[in-house]
Amino acid sequence: MQFHLRGGDALLGTDMVKNEEILIAAYDDREGVTAEFNLNILLRFNRELCADFDSAGFLHRVRWNRAASRIEMHLESLREQCVRIPAAELLIGFGQGETIHTENSYKFTRRAISALLNDAGFEIQRLWTDALNWYAPTLASPR
Repeated sequence: MQFHLRGGDALLGTDMVKNEEILIAAYDDREGVTAEFNLNILLRFNRELCADFDSAGFLHRVRWNRAASRIEMHLESLREQCVRIPAAELLIGFGQGETIHTENSYKFTRRAISALLNDAGFEIQRLWTDALNWYAPTLASPR
């Protein structure tokens, strides 16, 4: 099937709400790829802002925030520590277990997609999903 976008149309791709265990596993993968990605922010602070984060002092943590319908990624301090960020003139103390909230990845239902597009002045023309209803590209047009 073919379709053509018209001026003003929007094509929106959304990750859908899934079982919590599936969501957590996707962001806390066994290979540690996402953890490495998340911890990389500390290396970037060190390189770009002359900070002195010890990345071994933090652990990748993933949480499902059901009320906000999002995965949250955090870096949890494994001990009490103090980090200097000279380029920002900051000295930041972390307690053991304290986290840095690094990322949100929102998940949607059909109703949430419709409401989001409606609030932005669009109406859904077509919504497709994969067989498991895990991902939904949506074609929307201005009202």
